[in-house]
This record gives sequence, structure tokens and C-alpha cells, in this order.
Amino acid sequence: MNDKDPRPVCLTIAGVDPSGGAGVLADIKTFSRHACFGTGAITSLTFQNTTGVFGAAAQSADTVYEQIKAVAVDMRIAAVKTGMLPTREVIETVAECIEEFHLQNIVVDPVVRSTSGFDLIDDEALAALVEKLFPLAAVVTPNLAEAERIVGSKISSLDDLHSAGKRMLDLGAKAVLIKGGHSFEAAPEKAVDRLYLAEEVLEFEADFIAGEAVHGTGCALSAAIAANLACGKQLFTAIEDAKGFVTDAIRSAVKVGHGNRPVNV
Repeated sequence: MNDKDPRPVCLTIAGVDPSGGAGVLADIKTFSRHACFGTGAITSLTFQNTTGVFGAAAQSADTVYEQIKAVAVDMRIAAVKTGMLPTREVIETVAECIEEFHLQNIVVDPVVRSTSGFDLIDDEALAALVEKLFPLAAVVTPNLAEAERIVGSKISSLDDLHSAGKRMLDLGAKAVLIKGGHSFEAAPEKAVDRLYLAEEVLEFEADFIAGEAVHGTGCALSAAIAANLACGKQLFTAIEDAKGFVTDAIRSAVKVGHGNRPVNV
């Protein structure tokens, strides 16, 4: 934010999806939709489109550091969203940057596997993500598959979900939003995300939109939460408004390729 442009500055630290459905490109579009100025640091160049992920080229920790530094010394960053962080070295560097440049309103989207089943980080990197970034985050936003990998157990019931949420709090997270809690239900009517805090569990409901899968919803949700925090909203309101934004973006998604529809942000 500056005298000439009142928009808060948001930074995404994530991979590039060249088809624009997820990652940095989707984040930047989401920031703009929330009247924020979007900036980005590239962690990985992925080879993907609407049909799947075919590979990725990770950036070095030094390259990621220099990108973040260039933005942080020039602009006042109001919020940060992290997405795909491919290696332990990159994760440790991101954590160091958050502290060195006094970055705030950190939303950690623990991207570990693509919708098509492509593993994006290994177990060593995942352990570093939990250890280094969970304690720095205002909120961590795993989906069910990501939550299962983080806690190392299957989630097939509401009790399992609650156990996973509490386990991630024990691992250092201040707040954990588990997305897609409807997925173990046979015929869901509502899409329910659950926010786990130290003393309570809060639910965010929206209509479940049936049909073919939509690509990039997790990226859009975490970016929208970050943008809302940057605009001064409290965490509950930031999540609630982001949930509504993504629901509308799913409902209006259009088919532009041969695979899943990209979320319409």
C-alpha cells in the first residue's frame, strides 16, 4: 500500500501452472478480484494443463530468496500465501524470509499432491513444512488428502477429521482449515469446511455443487483468505467471505481445455 495506490500488497510464493488454473497465476487473479495488488515468487515451474501434471522443475532456494527479497524491500506486504514449496531448502528459506522481512498474515496451503495424483513434495520437505511454516501461519488450509498425509492416517469419518485437525494444532499450527469435509459422505448436500482452533471448531457451509471436478479451488481459497486478511478482515470473516467467493467461482467455471474446468477467478 502507498500514497498513490491504496490497494494492499499480497505476495504468493508458489509454483506456476502454465494453463492458469492453479498456482501463482490463479493467485494473482484472485488477489486482483479482492482489490489487492498481487506479487509473486516462483518456487517451481510445473508442466501441466487441465488434464494433469506431467512434471516440474524446482527453483533453487537462492532464487526463491532473491525474488522474495526484491519485493519485500520495495513494498509493504500485507499478506502472504504459500502454495507449492517443492524442497526442504525452499521451505526453510521461505520461513527465514517471513522472519527476516517481518511478513504477516501468512496463509499456508500445504500443496503436496495434485488433483491428478502427482506427488509435488517428498516426505522430507513435508516434515520441514510442518516444522518451519505451521507455527508462522495465521491459518493452514489442507484438503482431506493433504490432511491425511500430514497426520499419517486415513480420514473416513467426522471423528477422524476432528482428530486430524487437533493433531495439526499439536504440530504447531495456530488454526487449521480442513477443506472438503463432505467428501466421506455418500450424497452430500453441503460443502463443509471446518476451522480448528485451540478451543473450538467452526464450520463454513455452502451448497455442494455436483458435476465434474473443478481445478484450482484450493489455491483460490487460500489466496482469497490472504487477500481478505490483507484488507483487515478477522480470520473468521476472511474465511467466510473466501468460501463464498470460491463457491461462486466453482458455479461459474467453464470448460476451456480437455480436462477439469479451471475455477473461474
